[in-house]
Amino acid sequence: MSGEDLIVPPDVVYVTYIKTTPEKAWEALTSAAFSRKMFFGLSIEGDWKVGGGWAFKSPDGSVHDEGEVLECDPPRKLRLSWRVLFFEEARKLSPAFITYEIEPLGEVVRLTMTQHQPKPIPRKFYQGGKQGWPLILSILKSVLETGEGFAVEMKPPA
Repeated sequence: MSGEDLIVPPDVVYVTYIKTTPEKAWEALTSAAFSRKMFFGLSIEGDWKVGGGWAFKSPDGSVHDEGEVLECDPPRKLRLSWRVLFFEEARKLSPAFITYEIEPLGEVVRLTMTQHQPKPIPRKFYQGGKQGWPLILSILKSVLETGEGFAVEMKPPA
């Protein structure tokens, strides 16, 4: 990756408010049925305890992304290491750290998603995350509030 436009990006933080319960928000983040609706057909599988592994799998069973559970406090907080495997260039990167925090606020929850990159990465991967996370979280909100997601074509960062 020498010669590329490497940056140590600031944390990416998104906050959304969803009319749901903390338990349903947690289930949406950790169950295969929900993940297929919000992560473009990928199924999340995991051993939801500290030190356990997790992976996003394509319908053909290939691993798209994977990592380790770093913190697990259902239904309040989930922190994961995250490695993108679905294209070769991303496999060389250090893992990112993703944290989901779920806070009940009456009839809604506040879901805060933070992506932390501990080492420099090519700018295009940072921009890809900034493009993808708002869409993923919008789909999550739609699925939890209406039962249906929506499709938007996404491509790997260029």
